[in-house]
Amino acid sequence: MIPYLIISPYIIFFLIFIAFPVLFSIFLTFNKWNIISPMQFSGFKNYIRLFQDALFFKSIYNTFIFLAINIPLQIVIALFLAEILNQKIKFRGFFRAAFFLPVVVSGVVVTILWQQLYGFDTGLLNRILVSLGFGRIGWLIDPKLAMPSIAIMATWKNVGLYIVLFLVGFQTVPKQYYEAADLEGASHWQKFFKITMPMINPTIFLVVILSTVGGFSLFIEPYILTGGGPLNSTLSAVLYIYKEGFFYYHMGYASTLGLFFALIIVSVVVIQKKFIEKEV
Repeated sequence: MIPYLIISPYIIFFLIFIAFPVLFSIFLTFNKWNIISPMQFSGFKNYIRLFQDALFFKSIYNTFIFLAINIPLQIVIALFLAEILNQKIKFRGFFRAAFFLPVVVSGVVVTILWQQLYGFDTGLLNRILVSLGFGRIGWLIDPKLAMPSIAIMATWKNVGLYIVLFLVGFQTVPKQYYEAADLEGASHWQKFFKITMPMINPTIFLVVILSTVGGFSLFIEPYILTGGGPLNSTLSAVLYIYKEGFFYYHMGYASTLGLFFALIIVSVVVIQKKFIEKEV
């Protein structure tokens, strides 16, 4: 019994904070509940409503737009900066810490900061553009620019984490490979693409997965910056689920949306694993 007693704290934690919420949310998908009134069994009505909900699929589309911009941008910038910070340059430790600093800052604080940058009338970016003789840009009020603007902000916030991961991945590459390449007269970039990139494939896969899961969790940025607007162009799936659950108290329907969205995330990760991860 001793091994079971040792692991019992985690088992209790798992049952209370993971297993029960998941099972209860699945149970809610078959019920109509607004927290205040008693539950009413609704069968598959929530699932039928889901597939007829154009706004939910719009929110999923918005989330994929965000991912399509954010993931490549994060990987390219993180790889580029990690490669520079992996060299023997002055103040390397300071720059590493500086790039990682936004990661540990509260997402709300970062979002409010960028809200001051993106402001249409008084935002710093538009003030600079006006001073240079250009017109103002509706970073957050133009439906075509709002989500890319949020993606750029999210990249600035999170890229430091992926720089650290790539730096760790670089340390796993055996130095004798580079020495052999030097003897063959390989250039710096040839070594990077022919040796470094294949050898850090597991790290790249990890970064892609973390970026994907983080992107699917997009909530704070559109919630504070735009509230999902303009014209629902920044309404993320998580923000829509949140509104259904805690604005309109459609707990059963929100649980249905959450379950369906979780299946989408798992499917995307499985596809990524198939096409990205390789044995090295």
